[in-house]
Amino acid sequence: MSTDDPALLRTPGPLSVVEVQRAVTTELDRIAEVIDELGRRFSAAGHEIALVGGPVRDAMLGRAHNDLDLTTSARPEETERLIKGWADATWDMGRAFGTIGCRRGEWQVEITTYRSEVYDPSSRNPEVQYGDSLAGDLGRRDFTVNAMAVRLPGREVEDPFGGVVDLAHRVLRTPGTPEDSFSDDPLRMLRAARFAAQLGFTVDPGVTAAMTAMADRISIISAERVRDELVKLICAPHPRLGLTLLVETGLAEKVLPELPALALERDEHHRHKDVYEHTLTVLEQSIDLEERLGGGPDFVSRFAALMHDVGKPRTRKFLDDGTVTFHHHDVVGAKMTRKRMKALRFSNDQIEAVSRLVELHLRFHGYGSGEWTDSAVRRYVRDAGEQVERLHVLTRADCTTRNRRKAERLRRTYDELEERIAVLAEAEELDALRPDLDGNAIMELLGLPPGREVGEAYRWLLERRMDRGPVEPEVAREELLAWWSTR
Repeated sequence: MSTDDPALLRTPGPLSVVEVQRAVTTELDRIAEVIDELGRRFSAAGHEIALVGGPVRDAMLGRAHNDLDLTTSARPEETERLIKGWADATWDMGRAFGTIGCRRGEWQVEITTYRSEVYDPSSRNPEVQYGDSLAGDLGRRDFTVNAMAVRLPGREVEDPFGGVVDLAHRVLRTPGTPEDSFSDDPLRMLRAARFAAQLGFTVDPGVTAAMTAMADRISIISAERVRDELVKLICAPHPRLGLTLLVETGLAEKVLPELPALALERDEHHRHKDVYEHTLTVLEQSIDLEERLGGGPDFVSRFAALMHDVGKPRTRKFLDDGTVTFHHHDVVGAKMTRKRMKALRFSNDQIEAVSRLVELHLRFHGYGSGEWTDSAVRRYVRDAGEQVERLHVLTRADCTTRNRRKAERLRRTYDELEERIAVLAEAEELDALRPDLDGNAIMELLGLPPGREVGEAYRWLLERRMDRGPVEPEVAREELLAWWSTR
């Protein structure tokens, strides 16, 4: 749950110290029921405890969350004892990392013992060691804006690395040198891009330089962790900022090489800009249309927009008249998308959804001025399947022409196609396109056991259904028998 303050999130340029102080005071008052009582419990037991990291940063930005992170001098077993009877539920899946989780009313709370981590240079997995001070715990964190804490129960702000100033100026810096930070944990380079996309912050030049010099280090990070950061980045409010940073530092070449490859190509419809810029514009326009999908970030829709033209570099051909073609880049791009998503360990459902959208993103352009038959419209819906609404979004977003007349003509034509789909859907239940006879009826009519021939008859009936719409079962049976007798 999040209740963001638009006045702070949309303010261009630096924030004032007064704005930051007012925002954090408001948020601490909102969560007082949790933090004040925890502060008293741990303090009475002789332990330190503090609200830390993202919740402190977001409180200063006017972003309210019900997921709270705290850090403490208490060991996990002591934390469990202190929250017993206070928490509605507890869990300890993070015990190996010193973390005990609990729920109190609407708040989800994680309390982690001060840590001091030692990294193997060849591994992302740290050897977790408990620390002995809040300052030491903050020093191991990724960025100064995440290395702030609020001591409890007194609510004193602990900011040893200047995170408040960096937050006010909307800049990402590391507590120590970025080289040391990224050497310890290369995933932080992707997190820099992700936070830029989430918060709209700029990245300190020293951080950018280190990301560029150390991009190869990302290779030791597991595909799953890279995937998770990319998903968060792409679903952020400003994904262009993060993606641009990945491309400019060379990190994209390591984790999503299809994206920077687009910068070398020219779009055949938009000679004034390359396919890379066109792609980022399509992504932003698809985000603007997400309300059609129910609102909120939709990863499948956004990633399809990002990948829809990745087949162009491999299919580019120059013609004698100077024009450029990218024939079949939709099919090639779908294969490339599937391969990349498999490498990043995406689920099969996500891979199928995104690659299907990439494969179909040009289909609408065969519609022309509305010449499609009802049969063609049915096939469009059948081929899109569950992704038809996302395909509407991608197709509309893919129009980036500056020619207003052309853009308006494309919009009207797609409006007409959607209207035809709606009419046919109401009359024929397009969302459940099936033959007029099911498999059991086919087997009974033709005297067949389950097998290949039943599937062949089923597909024949489905094609007939596509060509002319539904017919009565009696008509379907007569036609199937006639077709079967001539096989």
